[in-house]
Amino acid sequence: MNWWMWAALGLVLAAGEILTPGGFFVIFFGLAALVVALLAFVGLAEALSFQILLFSVFSVASLLLFRNPLLRWMARHTPKTVDVNSFVGDLAVASSAIPPGGVGQAQLRGSAWNARNASQAAIAAGGRCRVVRVEGLVVWIEPE
Repeated sequence: MNWWMWAALGLVLAAGEILTPGGFFVIFFGLAALVVALLAFVGLAEALSFQILLFSVFSVASLLLFRNPLLRWMARHTPKTVDVNSFVGDLAVASSAIPPGGVGQAQLRGSAWNARNASQAAIAAGGRCRVVRVEGLVVWIEPE
C-alpha cells in the first residue's frame, strides 16, 4: 500500500475521533496509520504484510499505553460543576427592589441571579437576603 493511502487513512481516523462521542479510541488507530505512512515514505516498511503488522502493533500499543493517561489528564482539566442546591441558606444581596412574590436580580457568590421574593415582605435594593430554594436559574430569597 502506498504511503499516502496510510496518511489518508490516518487523517480520516483522526477526524473520526472528533465525530464520535467519547473515550479516545479511534485517534490511536489514526496515529498508528500516520506512523506507518511515515515509515513507508522513508522506505522502512515496503511490504504490505509488514505495514499491516506495524499498524496493528502501533494501534494496540498506543491504545494501551496512552489512553488512560490521556483520560486522566482530560479529567483534571475539565471544569467542575457546582451543585446549585448548595446555595440554600447562603446570603445574597438584592440588586433591585423586589416586591412580595416579585422577580428581580440578586448577587450570589459573585454572580447575578434571577431572584424571586418568597416572603410577604418587600426586599429593598441592596438588602441582604437568604436563599430558601433554587429552581432552575431562579433563586428564591427571603429578607434576612
